[in-house]
Amino acid sequence: MSTLIYSEYFPVLIFLIIALLLSVVILAANWFMSTQIGDTDKLSAYECGFDAFEDARNQFDVRFYLVAILFIVFDLEATFLFPWATSLSSINIVGF
Repeated sequence: MSTLIYSEYFPVLIFLIIALLLSVVILAANWFMSTQIGDTDKLSAYECGFDAFEDARNQFDVRFYLVAILFIVFDLEATFLFPWATSLSSINIVGF
């Protein structure tokens, strides 16, 4: 009985192994075929005109993320409220 149950999952196991191997092969091929040396234009100062003086990977304050999330939430609320506000004149008191 138990061998019958496991034999039904064998194609799923084969699929997962093939997917894992294919993803590893694709990532390895991308790593070996890409150029690893930076271009001088890519390493030059961008837009501001002067070289960077600190590491670009500094930690942000949590308040920055909170403001960004609040902006997204209220922006989405506005998009959902707009159709309701435009149809407000055509609905009766039950719809309101």
